[in-house]
Amino acid sequence: MNDKHLERATILAEALPYIQKYNGKTIVVKYGGNAMIAPELFEAVMSDLVLLSLVGVRLVVVHGGGPEINDMLNKLGKTSHFIDGLRYTDQETMDVVQMVLCGKVNKNIVDTLGRLGGRALGLCGLDGGMIRAKKLERPDDQDLGLVGEIADVDPRPVIDALENGYLPVVSTVAQGIDGPSAYNINADTAASKLAIALKAAKLILLTDVKGLLRDPKDEDSLLPEVHVSQIPGLIKDGIISGGMIPKLGCCVESVRQGVSDALILDGRIPHSILVEVLTDEGAGTIILP
Repeated sequence: MNDKHLERATILAEALPYIQKYNGKTIVVKYGGNAMIAPELFEAVMSDLVLLSLVGVRLVVVHGGGPEINDMLNKLGKTSHFIDGLRYTDQETMDVVQMVLCGKVNKNIVDTLGRLGGRALGLCGLDGGMIRAKKLERPDDQDLGLVGEIADVDPRPVIDALENGYLPVVSTVAQGIDGPSAYNINADTAASKLAIALKAAKLILLTDVKGLLRDPKDEDSLLPEVHVSQIPGLIKDGIISGGMIPKLGCCVESVRQGVSDALILDGRIPHSILVEVLTDEGAGTIILP
């Protein structure tokens, strides 16, 4: 036996306590960003998910698909318009969002997981009325079109899939409760609400940054652990700002409502999910009650 084989065996042995810890537990992963675009990162994330599901973790994937939506809109000659990071969604754009998220992106993930040995099942928020929403009303009265605010989540379609041995892959299109239209909803928010409804052990939000940084220009200033009570002070000090505010808001809501911990994880690093779940190294910033 050479040293490389011994090293691999040691790593597997060290993962045993973590496999036991999460066996039979539910982990919700919000999948997006560079991990969704770069082919090598896409394959790494998919293989991580398959491995974890095969060792008994009840995984649920919630995904967005902004770049793919932009590409399709560009092909149709339609310009994307954003207000504070949220896509203005008229009916034509909503048709594209539903087609791309519930179709192309969702089924590509399902297909890849299947080819790697997983048993994935594609779902969207419309299925079984799983995610229901109403029109998002902004305090400044700016109209975002068919962008929704989640009203309620019924996790039964996901639970049924898990109970039958599938890895559910959920796209974030919601059923409207205030009209006949579907709604485009934020994937971070959907993942958080679904994690709460499933009483998940962990929520993981994959991002394009290392985690929460004390200094955004210095990746060595990572804050590996933050408690909910610290969040207001970090916002006041400007350490949490911009798009990180709503992302951390999703984490805070989830842990306040029963999810054991929530994590902002760097999706640019291959196999960062395995490092987080199956080692004592950890990665990113963990939000604790």
